[in-house]
Amino acid sequence: MMKTLAALMGLSACLGFGFVHGAEIPLYPTGPSEDSAFLRFFNAGTGDLQLKAAGSGASLSVGEQARASDFLTVPAGKPVKGSLKQGDHEQVLDVTVEPGEFATVVGLPDAQQGLRLVTVREQPDDFNALKASLAFYSLDASCADAGLQVAGRTVDIFKSVADGSLQRRSINPLKLAVQLRCAGASVGEPLDLGELAAGQRYTLFLVPSAEGPRLYPAQDNLAN
Repeated sequence: MMKTLAALMGLSACLGFGFVHGAEIPLYPTGPSEDSAFLRFFNAGTGDLQLKAAGSGASLSVGEQARASDFLTVPAGKPVKGSLKQGDHEQVLDVTVEPGEFATVVGLPDAQQGLRLVTVREQPDDFNALKASLAFYSLDASCADAGLQVAGRTVDIFKSVADGSLQRRSINPLKLAVQLRCAGASVGEPLDLGELAAGQRYTLFLVPSAEGPRLYPAQDNLAN
């Protein structure tokens, strides 16, 4: 599914919208002279997050099990357009990713709109083949001064991450479990991330849920 999505989205600059049929057209319409840009989607709600193209009507979905898509190569500096729908709620998708940027469009449950889109952007510069890279995206306003500690220890990994922002750091490759902290207090059960591998990138998403603030892990893969 994600390979198809990558092929479709890579055509947005040529055709003026985010998803089209016709994967036989080259994936990199901007050519090798321009830096790449990368875009993924994260489903923080209940039920599939449906992506629909402007113009072509082609559609794909991101489900609840693998909530994060791979990062898809998209034309730098040119809009990707369409819509995102979850249940009866729909929002317009119109996002531009700058050269070298990694952008994540998050579909969040919202009491008033039903579905709210937030775009989080990174310009990574921390690659180290000997370490793992871990990011924390804070996307639940109810969790003040959001942070993460090593589970069972008073060792901070991230501190005071404001709503709508992120922090990223390099850490030694190891087996890691984390504890969410809101306003200086532990919230929920520890989350076991398993063994973090050297040279790999990971993201922890803090999002709202019916049960309160919740963490979801994702590996930052590039689509083939």
